[in-house]
Amino acid sequence: MGIDTGRPKRYAARLAVALALGLVCLGFADALLAERRAGYSDLPFLPGGRWRVHDGARPQPRTVDPGAPAAESRRAPSDAVVLFDGSNTERWHRGDGQPTRWRIVDGSLVALGGGMVSRDEFGDAQIHIEFATPDPARGTGQDRGNSGVFMMGRYEVQVLDSYRSETYPDGQAAAIYGQYPPLVNASRPPGQWQTLDIIFEAPRFADGRLERPAYMTVFHNGVLVHHRAEVLGTGTHRALPRYEPHGPRGPLVLQDHGDPVRYRKIWVRELKGYDEP
Repeated sequence: MGIDTGRPKRYAARLAVALALGLVCLGFADALLAERRAGYSDLPFLPGGRWRVHDGARPQPRTVDPGAPAAESRRAPSDAVVLFDGSNTERWHRGDGQPTRWRIVDGSLVALGGGMVSRDEFGDAQIHIEFATPDPARGTGQDRGNSGVFMMGRYEVQVLDSYRSETYPDGQAAAIYGQYPPLVNASRPPGQWQTLDIIFEAPRFADGRLERPAYMTVFHNGVLVHHRAEVLGTGTHRALPRYEPHGPRGPLVLQDHGDPVRYRKIWVRELKGYDEP
């Protein structure tokens, strides 16, 4: 009987196919794991068409060292509305007019039992907030020191522990949630006090239609991370942002996302145009 010279070639071909399929499966599994860790690929594209909402493939913001923290942040300006000075929560409620369930520990507010809604309402405003994520850190991605600051109760700047921790870029610390990642990641380590300084220009509506969108300029730990970014609407999880008509003023809201994030020194200055009283 002659030697079947084709059999080794067939075995080699089958082995090559099996290896190729194995590599494809491994690559697919890696992609699924990366998506699960850092974002989604099945959501709608944001206006402009380049990135989806919570896009896991969106580039992670470059990490920068924000520099040494100030030994003690300055007091509020004399024309500011001080919403929290460490002593009481009289200017807040839980959303239904009832006193908040958040507790004060060593002069700071600890997120606990639903959102915090300011009794004061604002339009265009300068907002200063200091926060600290839990130490030691627990969880990963969106489950790590999650909270948020909502202007007019609608437009969110994300609070999160993004120190050496990845998530979808438009949901990391100081992101305009579901819309824009910060220009850089200026996060401090867990437990350290951090600052958010937000210049918020409220949207304008006329006859039930959007006349001018909202804009935000944001500094995270003194580092510019958004420069008059056009807000695309109310940020929501896994959905396109959109506008719904509302009044010219609204409350500041702090989110309880199940993590004991701490807050202190919260004040707001209402902004007026030149020559306005």
